[in-house]
Amino acid sequence: MIDVARAYHLAWRVGHRVPGAVVRGLSTLGADVAWARRGSGVRRLEANLARVRPELDARALRRLSRAGMRSYMRYFGEAFTLRALSTDQLAARVRVEGLEHLRPHLDEGRQVVVALGHTGNWDLAGAWATAHVAPVTTVAERLKPEELFQEFLAFRESIGLRIIPLTGGGDVFRQLVRVARTGPGLLPLLADRDLTARGLEVDLFGERARVAAGPAALAVTTGAPLVAASISYERLRRARRRAAGGPWGIVVRFSPLVEVPADLPRTDRVQALTQAWVDVLAEQIHAHPQDWHMLQRVFVADLDPARDAARRAAEEPAAGDDALGPEVAT
Repeated sequence: MIDVARAYHLAWRVGHRVPGAVVRGLSTLGADVAWARRGSGVRRLEANLARVRPELDARALRRLSRAGMRSYMRYFGEAFTLRALSTDQLAARVRVEGLEHLRPHLDEGRQVVVALGHTGNWDLAGAWATAHVAPVTTVAERLKPEELFQEFLAFRESIGLRIIPLTGGGDVFRQLVRVARTGPGLLPLLADRDLTARGLEVDLFGERARVAAGPAALAVTTGAPLVAASISYERLRRARRRAAGGPWGIVVRFSPLVEVPADLPRTDRVQALTQAWVDVLAEQIHAHPQDWHMLQRVFVADLDPARDAARRAAEEPAAGDDALGPEVAT
């Protein structure tokens, strides 16, 4: 059996020494092998993409899922080499739209909550933002085994991110509230699927889906501004490709401020804000479906009702607790 933690450790230790073309080739090969084997993750990805693009026939959907797996594995290949990028290479790989929506709040010394989806390369975006925009604090799922979590923790801290463990590190929501009341900074929370079974149901591509309540709950609790963000890959050409040291970059798109009427009750505000950022994210996922790395169940119709009920009962928060549910996936 493969020791996953040791495999990741080896990849991060030697990845930056391997030529970029080799890393990209191995990533593409791994994606194509996984796609051809058609395991549960690939089948789930296709089922999710079928909701995003219902007009596609089976053949077109298979092509899209192959592109999706290549995007997904490209993320891992880049993660293993990210620490080796120079400041100039990092800047050349990232293009940003909508930064003007954040600047006034950051200039006022505020934290901005960012509702983020599993799109593109969020680690690359975080490293860039830390260097060029403001300090980044986020939440990470505590993976098993612990050694694997520590590897991801060390990696993300090495690129400048401040990480709060989702479990095993105290009350994560209270920690985020404290951070949100400092600044300036960014608080991106990967929230397009619910990790704790205490998330909110929303409309997503015409179906019910469950997402994390964290971004909206944090914004409502602290008054911090909330924006939605999506990340997609783009091919680099000529001078930018040479400066980036590779053929792929990302586009980070920040939405205008996500707002709802202030006179709504708190619970209704959290629900409405969540639906609002989901609507923004859905538009970008529809435009760039191959970069939505969703190989897990997110739509209510796909969930196991019995298992879900058991998880909900086991994770029911105590009276007065906030149901957070943000996550950072690996």
